[in-house]
Amino acid sequence: MQRWRSLDEMPADWGRCVLTIGVFDGVHRGHAQLISRAVKAAAVRGVSSVLMTFDPHPLEVVRAGAHPAQLSTLDRRAELAEELGIDVFVVMPFTADFMKLTPEEYVEELLVDRLHVAEVVVGDNFTFGKQAAGTVDTMRALGVRLGFEVDAVQLLGEHAVTFSSTYIRGCLGDGNVAAAAEALGRPHRLEGVVVHGDGRGKGLGFPTANVAPTMHAAVPADGVYAGWFTVLGDDALAGQRFMAAISVGTNPTFDGRNRTVEPHLLDFDADLYGKHVGVDFVEQLRGMRKFDSIDELVEAIQHDVDETRKVLRAETGE
Repeated sequence: MQRWRSLDEMPADWGRCVLTIGVFDGVHRGHAQLISRAVKAAAVRGVSSVLMTFDPHPLEVVRAGAHPAQLSTLDRRAELAEELGIDVFVVMPFTADFMKLTPEEYVEELLVDRLHVAEVVVGDNFTFGKQAAGTVDTMRALGVRLGFEVDAVQLLGEHAVTFSSTYIRGCLGDGNVAAAAEALGRPHRLEGVVVHGDGRGKGLGFPTANVAPTMHAAVPADGVYAGWFTVLGDDALAGQRFMAAISVGTNPTFDGRNRTVEPHLLDFDADLYGKHVGVDFVEQLRGMRKFDSIDELVEAIQHDVDETRKVLRAETGE
């Protein structure tokens, strides 16, 4: 898969393509449906499939400081798009000037003159252009005039719930990581770097990796979770995943004030400081609470570890 940081990286001999457009935060099951439609349409036409996303998030430009919690990094989005068969992953810088493009300018200058679209695949609620004035009907009318087709896909959902990034953020905010995973098609992953903590977990017999999340990352509600810990990048441990009991919160038993993400890796203990990692949340075990004694806390952590093994073994069929 090719990755472009802007359309300036397009090759001079670029032909036509099938394009799908959106933020694609999380690349959830609804997004996967759009991407798969674009990949299949491109194969039928014998052209490239292109996914176009934006950076920063459009809301950050429309209303400074309004960046929603991020379900996935750009690198993670690209990785997931590649798994779904996309040929080209392009990141469009979302600027104040870009935001001012009218729907007609958006389509003519970007989609037709630059990308040479043969077909555009979008969700049926897609809007675009200045003040989001363009709709699917607008896109279809422009397609008739400018020579491309539009496939508007009804958003996927189950049990009267439409899968969306907003819905998934709500699930995470409630600590319902299992529902988030159902909508995503996989557990929610939080990425970050392992930093030094206060070392309290090690003193209790349960050492933790203190993970500093990437900027704007969607952190689940305070509580304890069963999940997986994976080292990312080109590290010698890259790709290996370890069972983890994950604490999210302020450590109220010790009157903590700073909110932290601290996975305790089961059956693994090594120097992880500075490593780029992914923390996948599978199931919430309990809420965060303040214990009356250290002994009571240690007993609860041991129970969390036992439950983590049970949950993850069931997930993997062991």
